[in-house]
Amino acid sequence: MSQYSPGHEIAFDRRAIPADAVEGRWNASDGFAIRRIDWPGPGGAARGSILFLPGRGDAYEKYLETLDYWARKGWRVTALDWRGQAGSGRLGTDEVTGHIPDFSLWVDDLSAFWSTWKRETPGPHVLAAHSMGGHIALRALAEKRVDPVALLLSAPMLGFTTGLLPIPLLHGIAMLMTRIGDPHRPAWKWSEKPGEVPADRSDLLTHDRDRYADELWWREHRPELVMGPGSWGWIERAYASMRALERPGLLESITTPVFVLATSADRLVSPSAIRRTCARLPECEMLCFGKEARHEILREADPVRDRALTAIDGFLDRVAPGTGDDG
Repeated sequence: MSQYSPGHEIAFDRRAIPADAVEGRWNASDGFAIRRIDWPGPGGAARGSILFLPGRGDAYEKYLETLDYWARKGWRVTALDWRGQAGSGRLGTDEVTGHIPDFSLWVDDLSAFWSTWKRETPGPHVLAAHSMGGHIALRALAEKRVDPVALLLSAPMLGFTTGLLPIPLLHGIAMLMTRIGDPHRPAWKWSEKPGEVPADRSDLLTHDRDRYADELWWREHRPELVMGPGSWGWIERAYASMRALERPGLLESITTPVFVLATSADRLVSPSAIRRTCARLPECEMLCFGKEARHEILREADPVRDRALTAIDGFLDRVAPGTGDDG
């Protein structure tokens, strides 16, 4: 196994696709072309395979550094866009607003891709995801649509930071908003200039100004990655999907080991909802940061990011030690 470890990384250019990574497309069953990137893995036998799924409005370019880290640790690595965002088109009525008719469409895409990807890559197979991607990955696992040996979740979207109002009430408001206007319209204001990110956006995501600047660089050089607010339809379907996970016994039936990264300072997803979910999962470990970490933990300043990666390494060494299979 490689000795590549946090704090001892070789120089990595976060603004370039690594030479050993391959960008491509995967066609869903309806022909929709979804973007992917693959690290073929080491010349010899890989220790297993990791599939990474980004969050809402995200692109895999933001996570190249972490994906390459796992590849150098001996994993065969793949990352996939979500249908309708980043380089995989749009489902709304403009180029900026993120929309989805129903989250089940994303679960279906993940299930179909997982089935093909698992046949084509060496085991053990691990699923990793951030924010909205974490929500969809957990839902797919709960519905038995995927079968990883382990699930890694970074700041999973299991609730929003919306104060003390109950989710059923907030869901009802979102349903009303989809009925009194176009559900494709943006649910919140982004900026005065379409395509320009708000000045304080980095305060929600990471303390690391250089890593945040990398995202802006990619948006400038690959304009198709630019995405702003979610639609009211997205908000309503997000609440519906989150409420579906509340069904008694659903999460309790998951026997897959789960590792969760979270931060009590998250201003986008609910830390308390993450803690409640972890308490319901039979095999769940959580590393929770404080004010030193914002939402994008894997893109945080080195002390936070290194601690997160080291914890993930230890978890994977225990639950997915590289036996060459998923059993």
